[in-house]
Amino acid sequence: MASDVKNDIKWGIAPIGWRNDDIPSIGKENNLQQLLSDIVVAGFDGTEVGGFFPAPEKLNYELKLRNLHIAGQWFSSYIIRDGIEKASEAFEKHCQFLKAVNAPVAVVSEQTYTIQRSDTANIFTDKPHFTDKEWDEVCQGLNHYGEIAAKYGIKVAYHHHMGTGIQTKEETDRLMANTDPDKVGLLFDTGHIYVSDGDYMSLLNDHIDRVVHVHFKDVRKKQEDDSRAKGLTFQQAFLNGMFTVPGDGDLDFKPVFKKLVENNYKGWIVVEAEQDPDKANPLEMAQIARKYIDNNLISQFN
Repeated sequence: MASDVKNDIKWGIAPIGWRNDDIPSIGKENNLQQLLSDIVVAGFDGTEVGGFFPAPEKLNYELKLRNLHIAGQWFSSYIIRDGIEKASEAFEKHCQFLKAVNAPVAVVSEQTYTIQRSDTANIFTDKPHFTDKEWDEVCQGLNHYGEIAAKYGIKVAYHHHMGTGIQTKEETDRLMANTDPDKVGLLFDTGHIYVSDGDYMSLLNDHIDRVVHVHFKDVRKKQEDDSRAKGLTFQQAFLNGMFTVPGDGDLDFKPVFKKLVENNYKGWIVVEAEQDPDKANPLEMAQIARKYIDNNLISQFN
């Protein structure tokens, strides 16, 4: 079993611990070479594309030097705002970039009405909701994304996300029920669904057959409670220390990993935690996560 786990699952860590695309001022001293070299030191197989990453040729050169790989890249979708045709044009360009860097998945989130980057909205209470018509548009558009992605050998991994119209398990259930399983897969994110619903196994159990990409994000319950009590925005909440890497927070990833392995999950598990790199040293955080993975997860199957 151990060899199967090792061969079928690739372990990545997201660049957001080094530099945050939404708050460019934090971690700006961390360049691509530093990020990639830290990932090697920490023992991961690769990363996702950050907003500061260069064009494919330059990126592939730096990756090859370190024997690293790209797991995927975030795509801000605006099907409701822009319409399917315009949104799909942007998505096709996204897929072309992914193909050029040999990434297997496109991480998609419908960002119309999102409050992720709001300076005032309470991330715990002010999330948007889609109308039935908007739901139909999103589901139809995502199916079309799936057709586009397939041309490039890429899978759509839909990311349920705090502060968006598809955040909760109920909303993710609706999305899964109304999209084509052959065209739209699920990105399962432990931290987002836990903060949203207070539970992370139900979503995984119900949609394990749709999971094509995984984010391991840990939560510090004390900081979550504090952020919730203060009515913080998304950015304020993560700057308040709500999220961290596996092994540094309060979530137990053993049942999650067990479920994935027992259902023959083949793909990437990417450690992701929005944090201020001045407070949470990115390399140290990466090493904490890697140690937890080796000692508590992979060791289950030795």
